[in-house]
Amino acid sequence: MKENWQQQLQSLLNCDLKTLYPLARSLNRKLEFYVGPTNSGKTYNAMQQLKEANSGLYLAPLRLLALEGYEDLKASNIQASLITGEEQMLHEDAAHVCSTIEMIDFDLDVDVAVIDEVQMLDDADRGWAWVNAIIGCPAKKIIMTGSVNALDAVKRIAAYLEEDLEIVKHQRKNELIVLPKWTSLDRLEDGTALIAFSRRDVLQLKQKLQKKYTVSVIYGNLSPEVRRDEAKRFREKKSQILIATDAIAMGLNLPIKTILFTTDTKFDGVSKRKITVNEITQIAGRAGRFGHFEAGYLGATRRDILEHVRVEFESPIKTIKPPFKVKINNNQLEALAAHIKTNSLTKVLKFFADNMYFSGPFIAANISSMLEAAAIVDTRFNLKLEDKYLLAQAPITTKSNIILQAYEAYIASVIKKKVCHYKPSITLPKKAITQRDLLLVEDEVKKISLYLWLSYKLPDLFPDHDKAYILRNSFNSFIEKSLKGNLIEEESPKKTFSKPFPRKENDSKEAVNSKKSYRPRRRKTI
Repeated sequence: MKENWQQQLQSLLNCDLKTLYPLARSLNRKLEFYVGPTNSGKTYNAMQQLKEANSGLYLAPLRLLALEGYEDLKASNIQASLITGEEQMLHEDAAHVCSTIEMIDFDLDVDVAVIDEVQMLDDADRGWAWVNAIIGCPAKKIIMTGSVNALDAVKRIAAYLEEDLEIVKHQRKNELIVLPKWTSLDRLEDGTALIAFSRRDVLQLKQKLQKKYTVSVIYGNLSPEVRRDEAKRFREKKSQILIATDAIAMGLNLPIKTILFTTDTKFDGVSKRKITVNEITQIAGRAGRFGHFEAGYLGATRRDILEHVRVEFESPIKTIKPPFKVKINNNQLEALAAHIKTNSLTKVLKFFADNMYFSGPFIAANISSMLEAAAIVDTRFNLKLEDKYLLAQAPITTKSNIILQAYEAYIASVIKKKVCHYKPSITLPKKAITQRDLLLVEDEVKKISLYLWLSYKLPDLFPDHDKAYILRNSFNSFIEKSLKGNLIEEESPKKTFSKPFPRKENDSKEAVNSKKSYRPRRRKTI
């Protein structure tokens, strides 16, 4: 019996990824890689191929890009559907789908699929989604777009799949020039983008520069809708200067003439380090958008920063090396849990990462965000493993008490199979006075995104999709308005921001926690 158990376990722990996608294997697929730098027209050319196809799929790295792809197809009189983790706009007659890459349907075969920003397969948290899409996307022609650092990785995966690969090289359409001298903040030209690497630094620069310039800002904690609005202001020349994090490195086509780095260090989630050639190249490529400028310019706001940027920019791009990360799937989760006899999601995830073996250039990996969520759901002993796995994939951040309280309440609803209505954790003031006020509203928008995600996964338990969607629009409008005004860094202790929600007699403890007023506390913002 023991030998049989060991044999079954060894069978479970050996996986040939390509066999998990029989539909893709049946299509005799052709792979194409449109490779080149930013501003080389590779994504434009891929989308033209998609438009000419009878049926197609656009897989985007961001909800904002999926929406732009959807609108691009509609503008070309091509019926399309939009599918992201938070929204679905389905059209019965549509033969084209635009979706975030995690939402790919492996049972929907099409003529052409575009997998955008394929170098993201190296991302620590989301790279698995690109690996799965390349291997399993059911399309007769797969067009990948990305930078040259992904070329070797794409070749390795194509060789593993034994599928034909055509490489279509793209050159940048205009020159990108490194400025000879650093640039003072007092002498910024219109069309300049300043790069910082934290929300706090972006807002500090905004506070300083808006006395002299009109300013737009873009950073990761902003919702896609607000980022789009800020980008639109800059695009329409309603603002002279853009201040942004590396959130602009992907998916935003902006009329930037010059990119200036205000720092050469960033916190990468583990430590503070110098920015690399790959990061600089991806960001710098946004300068000098073709059709707007004859050339793009790259510089810095200090001499020492400019020197680091220059040296790195002139260095060779670092190639993405195997192995490529793979995430556990539902079948593997259930089978491993049954064999090691546990209901602990954390234990199964760690067992998977430590013991799973894949044919080809792949390695089992765990996603840090999923491990954090697993630690939370594993404290609930009456939660089924399949529900734990679903909830652990939800878009949460453990840095926000607003989101953590809501997450606990939503878990309680799943356990009790009790309908959970959306209720905000904060009450909007007339305007944001401090950066902390603004952060609370940004977190509330993320909480709405979590609810919307659950409303698609478990619509019977989370029925308030429309209400949450409308409220998100009002919160986003508040953020957009606040970003146009003054925000002080330190909040006034006399200012109260949110009010408590009254408790009803039938409220559960978890639901009450989600409704509590969140009074601001000082904390470091990243």
